[in-house]
Amino acid sequence: MQFIFLVGGFAGFVLTAACSYFAGHQPDRIFLDASVGCLVSAILFRWFWTVLIRGIRESILAKSAAAAANGPAKNK
Repeated sequence: MQFIFLVGGFAGFVLTAACSYFAGHQPDRIFLDASVGCLVSAILFRWFWTVLIRGIRESILAKSAAAAANGPAKNK
């Protein structure tokens, strides 16, 4: 999860800094905008990763429950 948090922060920082730069802001404003974008993006990436992992876990549990309900697999 730490990797996703770092990737999200980096992506948010770069994207927000680029948008702020092309909007014509001063360097101090660019850095402030990029810092806020970094934090927000890292939190959003972490939330999305949690949702994704929960969905994968639920689908694996549902698949194993369905396999257990059908009984052992029969070889032909």
